[in-house]
Amino acid sequence: MEEIRKEFEELKEITSLGEEDIEEEIEEKMKGLESRVEKEEIKTYLSGKYDVGDAIIEIFSGAGGKDAEDWAAMLLRMYRRYLEKKGFSSKIINQSYGEGSGPDGRIGIRSVTLEVEGLYAYGYLKRESGTHRLVRQSPFSEKGLRHTSFAAVEVLPKISPKEEEEIKEEDLKVETFRSSGPGGQHVNMRDTAVRVTHLPSKITASCQSERSQGKNKEKAMDLLRSKIYKKREEEEKEKFQSLKEGALASWGDQIRNYVLHPYNLVKDSRTGVETSDTESVLEGDLDLFIEAQIKL
Repeated sequence: MEEIRKEFEELKEITSLGEEDIEEEIEEKMKGLESRVEKEEIKTYLSGKYDVGDAIIEIFSGAGGKDAEDWAAMLLRMYRRYLEKKGFSSKIINQSYGEGSGPDGRIGIRSVTLEVEGLYAYGYLKRESGTHRLVRQSPFSEKGLRHTSFAAVEVLPKISPKEEEEIKEEDLKVETFRSSGPGGQHVNMRDTAVRVTHLPSKITASCQSERSQGKNKEKAMDLLRSKIYKKREEEEKEKFQSLKEGALASWGDQIRNYVLHPYNLVKDSRTGVETSDTESVLEGDLDLFIEAQIKL
């Protein structure tokens, strides 16, 4: 904020000179300053316990077979483009592929877990939890019929062992398995992938992105802590019947509709914000929706 204040004072001095040949330069600097002020303003809404930290995004395909699996893959691409534009880094730590034989060799996703690192990553993303509905002409239909697909998105804060009570080793069931790629191909011939189950809550978490069991277990434990925290948070909110902001994704909690046929429209069910520029949205231009929800 101090840097913005200095720039504003410098702009005032330049403006006071009243020179006509620098009007365009002043206007350009003013637009840039307004954009930065808006970004800082957004951060004032992000005051939750873990808003400033990293996040974990999970995407699950719903009803609709190959169409739903393809939709989950489209959502993954959309979010990765958004994260790239925001300057956040992301890494897939677990992925379950769908059936092959799609058009142009497309292979869908049954589920995927994405680790996101960046300042305020969780604060920006947490309201994306919920069901995303797609209406389009199915690329898997020979007759080009219209099809409705669903995918669930769940956003969790990334929690370190120091931030929450450590999970007891005796409460865990740890299993190893082979990482697999599209079509069930083994991408690693050793059992390096790890699945951990928290026995008291029955919550599971998996990781297969690293080369060693130790690293995969470490990341799976990070995910498990996040899921346990989220479940406790939800139970508390239900207990006091408070609003479920950033709640666990539910198939009944439909947050956004993406219509690609017979017309183009993306509309947020919570804020009413909409746009006909569906291509830009699927390319990761989500600020319109995310910032509106943050301010709600």
